[in-house]
Amino acid sequence: MFKIQTLNKISAVGLEKFPRDDYEAASSINDADAILVRSQEMHDLTLPDTVKAVARAGAGTNNIPVAELTAKGIVVFNTPGANANAVKELVILSLLISNRPVIAANAWANSLAGKGDEIPDLAEKGKSQFTGPELKGKTLGVIGLGAIGAMVANTAVELGMTVIGYDPFMSIAAAWKLNNNVKYAETLDTLLAKADYITIHVPQTNETKGFINADKLKAMKTGVRIVNIARGGLVNNADMLAALKSGKVAVFVTDFAAEELLNNPKVICFPHLGASTPEAEDNCAVMAVNELREFLEKGNISNSVNFPKTVTDNEIPADGTRLCISHKNMPGMVSKFTTILGEANFNIGGMINQNKGDLAYNIIDVDGKVDDDTLAKLSAIENVMNVRPIFA
Repeated sequence: MFKIQTLNKISAVGLEKFPRDDYEAASSINDADAILVRSQEMHDLTLPDTVKAVARAGAGTNNIPVAELTAKGIVVFNTPGANANAVKELVILSLLISNRPVIAANAWANSLAGKGDEIPDLAEKGKSQFTGPELKGKTLGVIGLGAIGAMVANTAVELGMTVIGYDPFMSIAAAWKLNNNVKYAETLDTLLAKADYITIHVPQTNETKGFINADKLKAMKTGVRIVNIARGGLVNNADMLAALKSGKVAVFVTDFAAEELLNNPKVICFPHLGASTPEAEDNCAVMAVNELREFLEKGNISNSVNFPKTVTDNEIPADGTRLCISHKNMPGMVSKFTTILGEANFNIGGMINQNKGDLAYNIIDVDGKVDDDTLAKLSAIENVMNVRPIFA
């Protein structure tokens, strides 16, 4: 029986993917095998030693202490692309309302309550104060061309915009998904100088915190409109407010409300609505559950932010053991594993070794049940972080 602790309300569509006879999922579990989380802050949580994995039902993992968990050999999963369409739609909405002041127009229309038959004439007379430009024919700069950025770029092309994208880390798979009309900027400065609108789709890391700052704002067109539905920390709010005051930035739309941004007529704040659709919540939950099941039941790793992708289609040997070993990526580690298993008379039927930076992960299938003494010897090898047996 695997135990899953949920730290947020998780979609029932996802939780139903856990077989009832083999899994228990609840928020009150204290000795969990894995954690399933959405946006709850985990940096101050003390996890039990039983935890082997954390799955984030969403793309960003800045609410998870990834470095700390990595040091313990705990695999951290996310669900890239599962909420991409929901976020894309909010970005497109943000671009539209950055142009057309429909929020202010709605508030003004509501102020006419009680005017009765005068309302139609008053509305016609007052509508001129709410004019705004069209998107068609304008240039959109998309910073980050992952799952969401690519979808935004493609939709903007369909709306008649000229689209410039920038992503120095764009994968070949992502490139194939881009509309042929999306132009690629060789440098970020090129994009900043040409774009009438800019939308940001990069992860928040120590390197990208405050990514949009005074220097980058200075390089943009005067009157640019900026959308940030990615992560709040990507924008230096003080620099943004200064740019709004000077007129350098016409409108800033953000999904991350902050005290200093509220009640500014040039700022539109949402309360982190990016993935707040039932479809996105279902998709993220299903993907996260499937990742945890693959890992707990078979040792497979996909969409991990800290460990390498390691997947086998092989079944665990009948009456055998699958060893899942995480360790520092050091020379000679595999030979140490095989030596210990050979000395214990275990035949290796299959092995996969993958690495990602300083980390490595192995799936080793052996005939027979690996005993506690052999497991202890494997665990005692220097630079081994975790040894987990899965029995057939």
